[in-house]
Amino acid sequence: MVFGVMLVGGMVASGVVAGGLIGHYATKNRYESMATERAQQDQVQRAQAQAEEAERAARAAELRNVQAQTNSYRQNNDDTFQRLEKLGRLKQQGLITDEEFQRLKSQLISGY
Repeated sequence: MVFGVMLVGGMVASGVVAGGLIGHYATKNRYESMATERAQQDQVQRAQAQAEEAERAARAAELRNVQAQTNSYRQNNDDTFQRLEKLGRLKQQGLITDEEFQRLKSQLISGY
């Protein structure tokens, strides 16, 4: 009988050890799973930050493009106005005829 109790006690002790090992590995697996999930979340956050930065850079480039076009348009308008004034002075001075003035003015305004 004592042997049976010892055997039962030994099985209980083996069960406790086995249960402790199973609990240890379950905890380890849970920790590894949480670490993997955290790494994936970090990777997603980095990708989102990169996408936001790329979007900001694209908006800034578009703004610079619009500003350059606006500046070019203003410069072209200023050039056109200055050329028209020059044509008017040439006509007033009698250096070009009315027909030449009209033709040159039309070409200048139309961009040719």
